[in-house]
Formats: sequence, C-alpha cells, structure tokens
Amino acid sequence: MDPIKNPYAPGAGTPPPELAGRDELRETVRIALERVRAGRPTKSILMVGLRGVGKTVLLDKLRDAAAASGMETIRVEAPENRSLPAILAPQLRQALLRLSRNEQAKELAQRALRGLAGFAKALKVKYQDIEVGMDFEPEPGLADNGDLEHDLQALLEVSGAAAKKAGTALVMFVDELQYVDEEQLASLITALHRSAQRSLPVVLVGAGLPQLPGKMGRAKSYAERLFDFPQIGPLSVEAARLAIRKPAAEQGINVNEDALDQIIKETRGYPYFLQEWGKHSWDVATSSPITLADVKQATTSAIAALDDSFFRVRFDRLTPLEKRYLRAMSDIGAGPHRSGDIAEKLGRDVTSLGPTRSQLIVKGMIWSPSHGDTAFTVPLFDAFMKRIMPGDEWRQ
Repeated sequence: MDPIKNPYAPGAGTPPPELAGRDELRETVRIALERVRAGRPTKSILMVGLRGVGKTVLLDKLRDAAAASGMETIRVEAPENRSLPAILAPQLRQALLRLSRNEQAKELAQRALRGLAGFAKALKVKYQDIEVGMDFEPEPGLADNGDLEHDLQALLEVSGAAAKKAGTALVMFVDELQYVDEEQLASLITALHRSAQRSLPVVLVGAGLPQLPGKMGRAKSYAERLFDFPQIGPLSVEAARLAIRKPAAEQGINVNEDALDQIIKETRGYPYFLQEWGKHSWDVATSSPITLADVKQATTSAIAALDDSFFRVRFDRLTPLEKRYLRAMSDIGAGPHRSGDIAEKLGRDVTSLGPTRSQLIVKGMIWSPSHGDTAFTVPLFDAFMKRIMPGDEWRQ
C-alpha cells in the first residue's frame, strides 16, 4: 500500500490520527479550567503515567483547546538540566505581553512584566540559566527578593490579577514535571496555593511519570489537597481498536478482526506502540484488508524500530551498573519487584544498590509503586533488556 498515505504516527509527542479513549479526561480538564476562569475554586491537574501512554500529546491537545477558548496559556517541558525559573520566565513574558494588549488588563500586565524583570534579575545569581527579554525596568520590591518561593508567589499573583482583569485565566502546561527539583516544586506549589487563596485564575496542568505524586507530596505536605492526579494508562480494548481501525478506514483500508486482536496483544494497548504496529502493518500489507499475517510479519520490524529508538535512547543513558540492575529486574519479570529480590539476582546487598536505584529513579527509568518495590516506567522494557543483554554475561 502507498506509504505516503500511511496514517499512523509513532513519535515522541507526535499526535496520533485518532486520539481515542481520552474524552472523559479532556472534559474534566475543560470544566476545571472554565471554573478557574469563572473565579470558582478548583484543583490543578497533574496527569501521571508510564512512558508511551500519550501524556505529551494529551497535554498539547488540552493546551490547544484552552487557547482556542480564549485563555492565556504557556507550554513548557522540564528537562533534567534546566531550572524551573528558566523555563517559565520566557513563556510567562509572552503571555503577559499578550495580556498587555487588552485595555482592561494593560496596567496590571505591564506591572507583571516589571515584576518579571525584577524576578529574573534577582534570581540570576542562583539560577544562571535564566534568559528573558526585559520589556520594562524592574519595580523595586516586586518579586525581586532573590528567594524563589517568595518571588514566584508574588509574580504569579500579579500575573493572575492581570488575567482576572482581562476576564481570562492563566494556564501553565508543564510536561516532564518529575524532573523539576523538589525545592523548586515547593515554590511552585506555594505560588499556586496563594493564587487559589486569592481566587486568582492561575492553574497548572502538568504531566509526569508515576513518581510525581510522591515527589509533590515530599515538596509540600499539602500538595495532595491542591492537585488531582488522574492516571493515564493503556487504552481499553475498544479504544485501542478504534485507534487502529478508524485512521485506516479514512484511507479506504480495512483491518481484519484477528489482525486487530493481534496488534492489541502485542502492544497491550499502549498508544505509542499502537502507532508503531499500525505503521509497520500498513507498510507490510500489499492491499486491503490488513491481515493477521501482515501484523505477524510487521511485529519483527516494529520491535526493531522500538529497539533502535524508543528503547535504545533510554538504554544509552545508563551506566554499566544501572544496565545490570535493569537486566536483573527483567530476569525476574515485568514487575513490580522487591528491591531485595533484585539485589539477590545481582549478588549484592540491598543497601549497596541504593544509590543505583535512586539514580535510575532520577533518570525516569524506574519508580516505586510502594515502599521497597521497583517497577519500570517504560512498558515492555523488560523484554528489551533481555534482547539487548542476552545470555548470562551481565551477571558477572
């Protein structure tokens, strides 16, 4: 079949042709944002889930919908090596410049821009990666103490006041939130709490790995009362079938029922993998319908593609001991596993492996579903580890 017409889109954050199975959550977020805009109390929303469940795509769709409804939005991703002030400041500046073009909000938005100038200047000493354009001179005493918790609170307050005056809301969309330092997370939580106390229309919609709720709780004990943490998992069988069948049908191609069943079995309903199997099944098939034989043939190339990209890019960031730790996990099974069982596989003491386990959590490779348990954050990674490190040499 024509590869140019292949509708499936495997990729990091690449929107699928059919965003199946997420309508309920999208409506929940829409209601929350409209409540914020109307000045009614609501919680910020942090979506949590494993890699490959479509959190980034969903975050972008939610941002598009909020912007289309007239809300002021900022969209950032939190990489491991950047500070929260550095990633927020440039985007916040853009939102404030837009608000400054609203006659009702102009004065407050310009004051917020002066606050942003003071914020960046005062925190530059501690967070040297802050780079933001200065549209106004700083206003002395406004968000310029050099203390992130105090200054971010003041900055979001004045920004929220400008949004309120404009009859809109300021919505911050932040991806990979688990990478933000706990001290900086605490400052963000405090600022959002203060905005909520003052009924200001400032809200956070974020996404992160499953360890995020625990990290938020450690940062501020009251975080669980400020946020909802919807779990984003694999699609239901019905939604997974729709994600494969509908894009093909729109191109005039059918997919046999047993072929759909096989794709769901191979992918376990994870959206990223569904796109990968859909793409390769399309490329293998010579005509409609896509058959079970096509899917079985495509499985080999789909797994090879995942090994070369989705899995390999994460594997290459690991130290030799970290690789052995994950290989020991995979030897036991998909997980979760007790830390003691992993240590026993490696012939090591649990305590001696504590730093390795902690670093793997920091890198976003594993998480702890409960005390003493360890699980992969990447679906199907256990099978990849067996492919990439076959045999028993890893034990030595």
